[in-house]
Amino acid sequence: QVQVVESGGGLVQSGGSLRLSCTVSASVFRVATLAWYRQIAGNQRELVAQVTNKGITTYGDSVLDRFTISRDNDETTLYLQMNNLKPEDTAVYLCNARGTGSPGTFLFPSYDFWGQGTQVTVPS
Repeated sequence: QVQVVESGGGLVQSGGSLRLSCTVSASVFRVATLAWYRQIAGNQRELVAQVTNKGITTYGDSVLDRFTISRDNDETTLYLQMNNLKPEDTAVYLCNARGTGSPGTFLFPSYDFWGQGTQVTVPS
């Protein structure tokens, strides 16, 4: 069973910082594209940032220059450093691991795993 477990959410004042962590099963972590999404109740999930297994990063426009995504392959942990937080960053943040699997593996042909999410609240 693949585990995707987020932690690090909480309440922080506007302008403050938080670091989210996501631990992913090793069998998936090293080959997957890893991403952080966020969701406000009733709205669609929004891509916050992603990093490929080659280390290529992509950020949503609203978080560019404030958030940094990184992956620690030894610890099989994905991070999201969030600085200068704003009230509009308030959401449930979800960790995602996805990709295409090699034939003969349980990841074949493709996979898309999600965590339960962690709440980030920035009061206005």
